[in-house]
Amino acid sequence: MSSTSLKMPIGQSDFGLLIRKKNYFVDKSLFIQEILEDSADILLITRPRRFGKTLNLSMLRYYFAKEVDGQGTETLFKGLNIQHAPEEIRQHQGKYPVIFLTFKDLKFRTFEETYKNFCQLIAFSYREHRYLLTQSELALDEKQDYQAILEKRAAPEVINYALKTLSSHLYHYYKVPPIILIDEYDTPIQSGYLNNYYPDIVELFRNFLGAALKDNPHCFKAVLTGILRVSKESLFSGLNNIRVYSVLHKRYGEYFGFTELEVQTLLEKAGLQKQSEGIRRWYNGYEIGGHTIYNPWSLLNCVEEDGRLKRYWLNTSDNGLVKDCLYRSGLIHQEVFERLLQGQTIHCSMDEQIVFPDLITSDENESIILSFLLMAGYFKVVSIDYTEEGTQCHLAIPNREVRGLYSELIKHWLVAGQKQITVSKFLEELLRGDIAAFEESFRFLLENTISVHDLSKEPEAFYHGFMTGLTAHLQSHPAYELRSNKESGYGRYDYFILSKDPKKLSLLMEFKRVKFARTEQPTVEQIEKALDEAAQQGLAQIEEKAYYAEAKQRGSQSILKLALAFCGKRFKLVCAR
Repeated sequence: MSSTSLKMPIGQSDFGLLIRKKNYFVDKSLFIQEILEDSADILLITRPRRFGKTLNLSMLRYYFAKEVDGQGTETLFKGLNIQHAPEEIRQHQGKYPVIFLTFKDLKFRTFEETYKNFCQLIAFSYREHRYLLTQSELALDEKQDYQAILEKRAAPEVINYALKTLSSHLYHYYKVPPIILIDEYDTPIQSGYLNNYYPDIVELFRNFLGAALKDNPHCFKAVLTGILRVSKESLFSGLNNIRVYSVLHKRYGEYFGFTELEVQTLLEKAGLQKQSEGIRRWYNGYEIGGHTIYNPWSLLNCVEEDGRLKRYWLNTSDNGLVKDCLYRSGLIHQEVFERLLQGQTIHCSMDEQIVFPDLITSDENESIILSFLLMAGYFKVVSIDYTEEGTQCHLAIPNREVRGLYSELIKHWLVAGQKQITVSKFLEELLRGDIAAFEESFRFLLENTISVHDLSKEPEAFYHGFMTGLTAHLQSHPAYELRSNKESGYGRYDYFILSKDPKKLSLLMEFKRVKFARTEQPTVEQIEKALDEAAQQGLAQIEEKAYYAEAKQRGSQSILKLALAFCGKRFKLVCAR
């Protein structure tokens, strides 16, 4: 079977439609059993976007409801794993009224527009249970409020209690407490943050969710999904029966995203087994609950395009908040990203209760940004340590797709509005050993893309990171290997662009900083002389320490040794072969 014969459910988040159309389905139905066996009454599960949250909640809806949109649900689960669950689990199928709300598309520029569409979503949910209006159990004022919600003219105080009220009506009609499913609860909150109506949207959701979930006897179980846990906003204040499962928790790890076995099965059916290694490097890497998880959106798109490896998950519109946070924090030109792009890990104190405004004022607390990036899927957890000071994690870039985004962001920062060709030209000149042309391009980049403020903290590390960012594209290049601060010979070199072809040019770099006392006011001639001396010392250090020993052992026949000395935006470059 080829990928073209598989009916791929890309973008399909309605479980009933997916099954009825006989689309390819990765069976996650045992998620239902896990939910039922969870002792918590209210569950919040946070995962990155497009990791299957909406589809999983839709599956819960179809399992617990006897009918959805007038169609029976019982046959939809024929042949799925949940049919082999114990009888005490299967007896729940089709036995509950269900309230299902998804806020994944509730993202507008103004609060007025958001509130209007919010009321529309509530009206849709009430319309699904319109039969309640004919029942004598409803008092006259209750019917009036119900009708007002349907007609989208209900007062704010009625909207605030709309979810709690509907659950009460359903309970009294069925004599069974309903199940409440709320998908992507934090999407409107993120939109409010980005579009400057954050306090209004937080107040709306605090009232709406608080009323429905706090001490509600007419709710059997509530399941919410989102990207972040924003409990600091008091959205869930007073909820003693809520349990939160983020990417740091073991439970539900295999139900969002695809496991190795699920991917192997899919690739076999699509006839793409030979490309499995490349697909693994590009799209897996997430470690959740002891499971290696693939990005499902990217994987399905990759299979749909017969194994073409490219960035499917990362697109400009969805990366707006991520880019804003990185640029604002300045992390993209710090040593932390140099280490990450080299495949190393970084340490972070994890904050699972992120408040969106904290992202604005996080300049002095990079753990907030890193925590957000982890929850949003831009890092993976390598290890977790629970200490008295809180949760400590080691993070890494999960795969080549995400690494590509970081490389792009660094490039955009470096060129600062200049043409992208500048960086490409710079790399071409460097790799072919055209030092005169390289020096000219490098001087242009220094003069036009950085500020003196960038050099105020740890200048030598900045220059190192600057070069790493300029050459980050080579990280995924099949012909080169980037190595930084590695032992070789009798010490540690600064930076090595190592050609995998021993006959082609490799470049070994040493960085030196020239520093004058604050009381000094050196002339241009004095600065130039100091730069030349420092650069010559750097070149001598390469020889003295034999930093090229590693490359020689690997058979490299052509090594260009470069020493760069810096003082502010001025630099001196000397080289030898």
